[in-house]
Amino acid sequence: MSLPEKGRDIEDVLAEIGRLREDDLPVRGGQVTAYVYDTGRPEVHEAAARAYFEMLEVNTLDPTAFPSVVEMERQVVGAVAGLLGGGHGVFTSGGTESIMLAVKAARDSRPVPGRPRLVLPVTAHPAFHKAAHYLGVAVDAVPVDPVTFRTSPAAVEAAITPDTVLVVASAPSYPQGVVDPITEIAATAAARGVLCHVDACVGGWLLPWLREAGAQVPPFDMSVPGVTSLSCDLHKFGYAPKGASVVLFADPALRRAAYFASASWPGYTIINATVQSSKSAGPLGGAWATMQALGRDGYLELGRTTLAAARRLREGVAAIDGLRVFGDPDSALVAFGPDDPGGQDAPDVFVMADEARRRGWFLQPQLSYAGIPANLHVTVTGVTLRGVEAMLEVIAESAAAARRRGPVELPEGLVELVAGLDLDTLDDAAFAELAAAVGADLRGGSGQPEMAVVNAVLDALPAGRREAVLVRFLSVLYSSTAPA
Repeated sequence: MSLPEKGRDIEDVLAEIGRLREDDLPVRGGQVTAYVYDTGRPEVHEAAARAYFEMLEVNTLDPTAFPSVVEMERQVVGAVAGLLGGGHGVFTSGGTESIMLAVKAARDSRPVPGRPRLVLPVTAHPAFHKAAHYLGVAVDAVPVDPVTFRTSPAAVEAAITPDTVLVVASAPSYPQGVVDPITEIAATAAARGVLCHVDACVGGWLLPWLREAGAQVPPFDMSVPGVTSLSCDLHKFGYAPKGASVVLFADPALRRAAYFASASWPGYTIINATVQSSKSAGPLGGAWATMQALGRDGYLELGRTTLAAARRLREGVAAIDGLRVFGDPDSALVAFGPDDPGGQDAPDVFVMADEARRRGWFLQPQLSYAGIPANLHVTVTGVTLRGVEAMLEVIAESAAAARRRGPVELPEGLVELVAGLDLDTLDDAAFAELAAAVGADLRGGSGQPEMAVVNAVLDALPAGRREAVLVRFLSVLYSSTAPA
């Protein structure tokens, strides 16, 4: 793109946005089972969009300049704290920023003689690894049970050292939708004098409504003794526009440890509650309006329909020949795959994902890791119940089609080639050519690509190598060197 010499007609600009979005996955309707959260109530999303626009140009950098920011944040954080057992919170741009602040607060409030360390299950969100990388914290990952996918308090206790500043548990973990034994893990951490964070980014605003709708939900929130912080995304099951999350702390002193202030320059006062400094209040306005538009009754009804859809999905998948649900999900996240991974008649989950996409549905592939086989992931939302039977039909058809096609067959020596490749010697153009040779279209804007081969290559690589390859993929996607 080059900047136009003269400003363009606004309608023409908006029409081009429409053209650019032609190959995007749809954000409404429930056929995309990851990344987007749909209430099925257009009027709620419209209210959020209007509020977002109303607050778009308000800068949260200085709350004394815009008192509306303070009042809205108090109300939003207060609602989250009221639902999740209390606490003192900060409104953030998303789960990653909430987690970053929780790790910073733990590091800064409990100085240790050595390098600060973080204990977490292998199923914990990578945002903790990201926070640890940015903040100079070491990660000690502990295994989960291969059947229940929950971590054990004993494994957590064994991993704690004198330099551990934070223990993490998930409510639920994203990959299989199960809640770790929060009560026991928090008690273990407290007994060792270590802070405990509950990652409820995906489930925090859903689990209470599921419980009220009749689901058996274990204790997980700030009311659990030993839990010192908790993250809860509102742009997930709070159904707010993207850029809305809350991190709660057990006491104001711990929240203050998440803040950043600097007076070491001659300019305006710097005091930030979040990682970002200047940012739009649009997401805050959108979150506030969504919560106001739905209210308790709205969220409870969404909880009921979500619970019904998740139960029907689990039952339906279990009834499809050759497939099984992974674990016993406590939430609305469902992972499934072959009941005999690698078996002669087992459908390849990466091929299944491509077959589902051909039929207009996006099922999220998850790579194998820590002994957990590759699988497909579905996030059930408020709109899913309307289309759950159609989804089950697509899953069954995709499994049958994947069996007919057979598993992905990678060219001999390809995995070894990628594993041994010195990526630093390849520029983006050369990497793009290599990707194109194995069927990975990095051009963008060319429809929904088949990803089975790419996922199969990544799945065959160790985690560290996957990460290096993914960095190069991203670099090519945002460069001008992808093959035309």
